[in-house]
Amino acid sequence: MNKEQFSNRWGIILAALGMAIGAGNLWRFPRLAGQYGGSFILLWILFLFIWSIPLLLAEFAIGKKFRRGVIGSFALFAGKKYTWMGFFVTICTLGIAFYYSVVTAWAFRYFLFSLSNIFHRQTLRKRLNDDPDYLDHFWASVANQDWTTVLVYIAVILIASFILIRGVKQGLEKVNKLLIPGLFLLLAIMVVISLSMEGGIRGLEYMFAINPSHFANPTIWIEALSQSAWSTGAGWGLMMTISAFSREKEDITLNTFIGAFGNNMASLLAGMAILPAVFALAPSEKEAITYLQAGNQALTFTIIPLLFANIPQGDYLSLLFFLALFVAAFSSLLPMIELFLQNVLNLQFSKYKALAWVIICFITFGFPSAWSLEFFANQDWVWGVGLIVAGLFIMTAVAMNGPGRFKEQTIDVGSDVMLSTGFFRLAVYANILVGLFLIYWWLSQDFSLNWLDENGTWDLFGTYSNASTITQWVIVLVVGIILNTFLYKKFAEK
Repeated sequence: MNKEQFSNRWGIILAALGMAIGAGNLWRFPRLAGQYGGSFILLWILFLFIWSIPLLLAEFAIGKKFRRGVIGSFALFAGKKYTWMGFFVTICTLGIAFYYSVVTAWAFRYFLFSLSNIFHRQTLRKRLNDDPDYLDHFWASVANQDWTTVLVYIAVILIASFILIRGVKQGLEKVNKLLIPGLFLLLAIMVVISLSMEGGIRGLEYMFAINPSHFANPTIWIEALSQSAWSTGAGWGLMMTISAFSREKEDITLNTFIGAFGNNMASLLAGMAILPAVFALAPSEKEAITYLQAGNQALTFTIIPLLFANIPQGDYLSLLFFLALFVAAFSSLLPMIELFLQNVLNLQFSKYKALAWVIICFITFGFPSAWSLEFFANQDWVWGVGLIVAGLFIMTAVAMNGPGRFKEQTIDVGSDVMLSTGFFRLAVYANILVGLFLIYWWLSQDFSLNWLDENGTWDLFGTYSNASTITQWVIVLVVGIILNTFLYKKFAEK
């Protein structure tokens, strides 16, 4: 099967970095690092090796070998009767992509907001003195029933689709050559500025301080694993999509490690930029921690502008931060749309007809998240936890094919750098147990509250309801199982 390929190793590495480095690095990692300090970072690095890298190696090898969309590659690898698993992986990632694209729109809205602050007749600090809730009101207007956000969201989808229709060399590869180095440069500048602030070094010390008592808290273990999976893209099927365009002689292990370490480096830079700023500007360490524990959305879209409003030239630093956030989110959105596009192309549509379907689906299914923050939060919960199921399916497929044999026949071929076969085999089986345990752990929390509503009925529409989560998962699984044969014929057989 002839397929366009990246021009060189750095093309696919930059694509992998673009896939992995996203909004989660800039608004989720700093909060968790601030909440738990070095204890979280230590576990986060541990799960990079135990969970994320083995999954990414498997995805890279599967995509490189079969060179189809996720559904087709997974079906050919796992077997016809397991095509529905690949369907779930695809829908899970698309579920994330539909609402994740809204984060990209939010980031751009706040970039424009920061730009307008530079030219506004009143400084943001003066407006906050007159109205302390100014930023909260602005965030509420951006995130709920705002047509400007919807239009920006549609524009983001159209621009990303235009880039991808040009192909991996002229589209994805060329854009990533600008976006990824630019993102690292922006983060590096922010680190220098933050550490130069009085008290900034204290934030850096706090970030890497290890508190042994944290390890007794099961939540930090869950947060560390989920952050690793989220930020590296492990279990998303995106690496399977990107590697389908790799060259025949590609070092799977080396490329995976460079992408994984590059992603973690971006997270660390983001933490080193934000935490020192929080500690430098907060009246006390306790208040700094309160800022960091305010939540992903609050930290990024209300606390960060508030902090920047209180320092000299803060409007410019805010502009820099939200530019970096937009670049990170947009670079991650591209492979998500590419995943959908490749699966649609497998249905034998022309490139432009496939693109039209992609645009229509993204606008249709992403609109509710762009319109309602509550719906956005529900989708974030449902498909964020769903990533564990997706990773579980991929590891199960590897286990059925024999982890050792699979590694030696696919991952190690053409690789100068090799991971221990024994470690990879152990990680595959351990991850299956970890995945099953985590699903049970999440769904067993607050059982009476997360399954039934206040009237004692199935809580289908609760934002963080387990009933809502299970219902959406079951619908996708049932559809996949019913259409299993059809999906195999359309996506795997040629």
